[in-house]
Amino acid sequence: MTQPVPAVAVSSAALLGDTPSRDYSRKLSLFNSFAEPELRRLVASVGLSPGMRILDAGCGTGEALPWLLDEVKPTGSVIGMDLSAAHAEAARRHASPQIEVMQGDLLTAPLEAASIDFVWCVNTINHLRDPLRGINRLAALLRHGGRIALGQSSLLPDMYFAWDSRLERVTNEAVRQYYRERYSLDERELKSVRGIVGLLRSANLQNVTARTVLIERVSPVDAATESYLRDSIFRDTWGERLRPYLSADDYAELARVCDPRHAQYALKRADFHFLQTFTMATGEL
Repeated sequence: MTQPVPAVAVSSAALLGDTPSRDYSRKLSLFNSFAEPELRRLVASVGLSPGMRILDAGCGTGEALPWLLDEVKPTGSVIGMDLSAAHAEAARRHASPQIEVMQGDLLTAPLEAASIDFVWCVNTINHLRDPLRGINRLAALLRHGGRIALGQSSLLPDMYFAWDSRLERVTNEAVRQYYRERYSLDERELKSVRGIVGLLRSANLQNVTARTVLIERVSPVDAATESYLRDSIFRDTWGERLRPYLSADDYAELARVCDPRHAQYALKRADFHFLQTFTMATGEL
């Protein structure tokens, strides 16, 4: 009989301020709705089969749980786990006899060693202060031949304003400055977002491969794209918080193209063209 992986005492494991009480459910749901076509195609492409036991590590609000279950039905099962109590509660709306949702830290979760066939882990490892420790923890949960899929958004810079690359550049740098100051980080501490292939190899996983897909949207955008970009990016990620990091002129220009009431609102422009990469790296135990 397999034994549970020993719990590890974790101190300051989160790099980006995540705690059990933190809640950004709406942002996660908006992203999953926006990127659903591309994410579902990736889920369908990773070679899951009926009977597998899947772990969604950092499941957020749980939209991917039924997508994963679709690939392993009728005899498979899916576990979703997230550190945030609010996210886990939101994910439980997808619960079923074959989908279990747990609230907890992936470094200490009470899952048995060698009990999982496939780990799906999207936009999560980069939140850990020691991402390799997280990968090693996930690898310990795999059965022989099991695989981990690490997904990460935006390994290449996103394109929002096809007509103004300079505004994109200064806005992206302002976002980085904001996050560095908010979480007392330096640039090197954010490098894991681009290092998912190296992380899998450092954990001694085999047959490491990577695939990058492009999420591309042009005007007129669909409702899910408008909601995600308007609410999650233009208002929440950018918005007033970037004012101290931009010149007055640049902030005024950004405010205009992000304001649905303004004639220059980006999402209503005929020349709106958005590009975002999403990279999936997989490795096998």
